[in-house]
Amino acid sequence: MSLGVHFAIDEQTAGRLLAAADDDEVAALVDEIEGEMVGVDYCDSDKAWDAIHRCLTDGLLGYGNGDYPLNTVIFGGRQLYEGDDYIVSLLSPKQVRDVADATATVDRDKLAAGYGRIDVEDYGPQYGDEDFAYTWSNFVELVAFFKRSAASGLHVIFTVGQ
Repeated sequence: MSLGVHFAIDEQTAGRLLAAADDDEVAALVDEIEGEMVGVDYCDSDKAWDAIHRCLTDGLLGYGNGDYPLNTVIFGGRQLYEGDDYIVSLLSPKQVRDVADATATVDRDKLAAGYGRIDVEDYGPQYGDEDFAYTWSNFVELVAFFKRSAASGLHVIFTVGQ
């Protein structure tokens, strides 16, 4: 499984991503964001992005499942990459604020209840107490990241290679 990363980006960078002509240009811009990292806030969700999405939705990994705004934490917003080998999702500042408000209400018990909805056969052998602890610790960092991003009025992109 690939590693997931959220980046808080400004309006100009979001505009460049939205204006990208194709997947190659989107990937090049994301590489630039990842490479420069100057003035860019980010949050690595490592491999926990998968479980976080499942916990906040219906236990499955998919773009259309769950309810707004929790279903936008990972796969939400506008999909900027059309190929199968990469995911780049863009959230607007308003969506970022909505996510920040919603994730702030998710405590350990609520995330654990979502973890309990995960289809183990669909998810994999890592399912269990240790994986939930890992998921929770990454989620806590993600909540703080969205709070900072919302306070700064930034866009957020989520990236993961397949």
